[in-house]
Amino acid sequence: MLTYNDMTVENANEIFQQCKESSVKYWGFKEAGLPLPQMKDLCEEMRKYGKTTFLEVVAYTEEEGLESAQIAVDCGFDVLMGTIFSEKILDFCNRNSLRYMPFVGEITGRPSVLQGDADEIVAEANEYVSKGAYGIDLLGYRYVGDASNLIRRVVKEVSAPVCVAGSIDSYERLDEIKSISPWAFTIGSAFFNHKFGDGFDEQVEKVKKYIS
Repeated sequence: MLTYNDMTVENANEIFQQCKESSVKYWGFKEAGLPLPQMKDLCEEMRKYGKTTFLEVVAYTEEEGLESAQIAVDCGFDVLMGTIFSEKILDFCNRNSLRYMPFVGEITGRPSVLQGDADEIVAEANEYVSKGAYGIDLLGYRYVGDASNLIRRVVKEVSAPVCVAGSIDSYERLDEIKSISPWAFTIGSAFFNHKFGDGFDEQVEKVKKYIS
């Protein structure tokens, strides 16, 4: 994710150009931080180099979610992540061939924080999948409770793609993610904070090799 503190960085396109030949296929950014024309250009560049594209939306109302879903369609994204779950958003995504992976649990703030009972979060995730969501955007390490247990449970008990998003910023957490093996996970701010090395492109490849 070309994001820092849940905002797309201003030089996101420049950074992507350094990484465009990367073997990492999943790339994305947030709905905030860049004007729409630059978002379109960046998404187009990602798709040009064969990447699967993700727009992650930190929004807590249906109206904001629908507006961001329209942005995702206008830009040509493959996957819409985030937003509070809404059947209207789901229907919009289905009509526009956009895969939808909503948040689960009680999400607040930006950078976002996850709260809620683990049993309820698992049940909520399964409910959304049963209604047609492609998968789940789980802010696992943003959880105020036992993050490791929550991540393991959701990945194990939800029969759909689970993306563990946010705050994967150490090799210890990479080891845990590797053992749990979710469908996908995101790293953004940690790369900008040089948690895995120096250059952004160098860190992307280092994490890819480590996790493989």
